[in-house]
This record gives sequence, C-alpha cells and structure tokens, in this order.
Amino acid sequence: MTEPRPGNRPTLEAVAEHAGVSRATASRVVNGGDGVRPHLVDRVRTAIRELGYVPNPAARTLVTRRTGAVAVIIAEPEVRIFSDPFFSRQVRGIAKELTAHDTQLVLLLVEDRGDYDRIERYLAGGHVDGALAFSLHTDDPLPAITRRIGMPTVYGGRPGWTTGTGEGTDEGVVYVDADNRGGAREAVRYLLAQGRRRIAHIAGPLDQTSAADRLSGYRDALAAAGPELFAEGDFTPAGGARAMAELLDRDAGIDAVFAGNDLMATGALRVLRESGRTVPGDVALVGFDDAEPVAESADPPLTTVRQDIEGMGRLMARLLMRSLNGGGPDGGRHGRTTPDPVITATALVRRASA
Repeated sequence: MTEPRPGNRPTLEAVAEHAGVSRATASRVVNGGDGVRPHLVDRVRTAIRELGYVPNPAARTLVTRRTGAVAVIIAEPEVRIFSDPFFSRQVRGIAKELTAHDTQLVLLLVEDRGDYDRIERYLAGGHVDGALAFSLHTDDPLPAITRRIGMPTVYGGRPGWTTGTGEGTDEGVVYVDADNRGGAREAVRYLLAQGRRRIAHIAGPLDQTSAADRLSGYRDALAAAGPELFAEGDFTPAGGARAMAELLDRDAGIDAVFAGNDLMATGALRVLRESGRTVPGDVALVGFDDAEPVAESADPPLTTVRQDIEGMGRLMARLLMRSLNGGGPDGGRHGRTTPDPVITATALVRRASA
C-alpha cells in the first residue's frame, strides 16, 4: 500500500490504492453512492482518515451533479422571522437534519414581491440541490417558480396556493404540516368542558392554510358561533391585541378566547388585563404552538396546542434528502421521488390561562 508523501495533497487514486480497492469503489464511498460492501466502505474511510484526504468540491460536483447545499425559503419579511420563535425552531430542526447529511443550509428571505425574481435566478443558477419553503400565502409565486425550473422542493404547511393556470391548487406536492384543524377543535372543546360558552377566536391571516384550518377547527367545535366572536389577526402580538380589543367592543360577555398562535395570545392577554378582566378567572385563554419561550413566560403561562415545530423542520429536510437520493418515504430506493404528504400530531398543553 502507498504511504502519503509529505507536502502532497492526497488524491482519490491514492485513497483507492491505500484501501486496496478500485478508484470507482473509492469514488462511490466518497460521494455517498450505494452498492459498496460495508467492509470495503470501512477500508476506504480508514484510508481517508489516515491519508488526510479532502474531496475537491468542484470535482465532486461534476461527478455527483450535486452542490451539497439546500435553500431554505421563508416567505415572510425579516422583522417577522426574527421576532417569531416559530421560525427559529423550524430552521433549527432543518439545520440539524441537513448537518447529519453533510449538507449546507442557505437561507433566503422574502422582504417583498420583488425578491422572488432574485430567488428564481439563484435557484435556477444551480447553487443548490433543492429547496425547503414555508409560511407561504395563497398568491405566493414560489411554487410556480420551483415547478418551472424543476427544483425538488418540500413545503412546510398544507398547500393552499393557486397554480396560476386556473386549475386550482397543486397536487402531489410534498409537504409537512401539523393537524391544525384537529388541534383547534381540541382547544375549543377543552374550553367548552370548562363551562365556557362565549368563546371567541382570533385567527391568523386567512391567506395561509394554517390559519384557515384552525378557524375551521374552531367552527367544527362551535358551529353556532356568530361573526361577532371572530376577528382576524396577523400572528403577531400587536395583531392579537388589536383583534382582542375589537372582540371586546362587540361582545363584552366573552368568557374565553382561542388565539391562532401564542404570540397573538400574549397580545390578547395584555388587552384583557388592561380592560380589568382576569385570566383565567373572567376570560380563559388558549394559544397555539407551545413556542418557547412565549407560552411558558406569559403570566399566567399559556394553555396552548403544542406542535413539534423543530420536528417538522427535521422531517421536511429528511423528506427532501430522500427525494434527492432517489428514495421513497420509507428510505427505500424504489423509484419514487415524491414521498406522500405528512401531517404531524398536535396535543393540548394545559397551563394556568385556561
């Protein structure tokens, strides 16, 4: 076997000779290919460590046609992304999974509609292997962009956008979402079980499916609720405060509120206190997300619907990597490149606000 020569950068050929395998076998191991017997994989990896071999990124890209990078696209302005813990937790989950696959994360933000031209140029330029996108709105052009350039994409959130072709929403897209409707239904039923009868709902922006599904869950459990018990917010504390003030102006007898996320619940809590109402004595309050540290640091701590935000991020990244590697949803290589959509569970976390 060949020993490394000081001052020379080890080559793939040297790795192959050191391991006693063919260059093709060494290349498959280095580039993450299949079909190499485990004991040969171990020998090649040992040779890589002993020789200090570092793959040439440009050469590796030519061989694998992969960049080793994935774009994470959040369709929200910067001020929302860095003030809402939902986004940091989801990106944390994505980053952990991509790191496990030796893949880099490239964060792309959408400040306004003009940014989509920049994003399309970047994606079409071959800088990334695939995309993870979340917080899309009904009229978001991103799905059409990724479809047009053939970019493998996994979405966070149930699809609700239009195709722009008059054919309704896209079918067969891969996405990960919580059971927003079921979680909302459970929250309202819990309030009813506590003896609450005038239960209001503060919804998120209804051009997003998560907000629309939570409103549907509220109506499932409380079909008789009139329009005076509903107000639309924007998933921010300020939006929750505005909606809560609007609801109290309409109906001073409200005895419970289901807010579409924890941030809006904190805004509602502030307005309820300013109006002289106690929580949960006069008005019970339930949020959605169980987003650290929002829910636990509220006073009183929020009763909320928990969704595994970080876990959803990891699952998005895992599904994309399986798709890029030609596998199906179970990790098998059976020709499928699009796993089935996945819905994750939710659970009510009971705390002092309800």
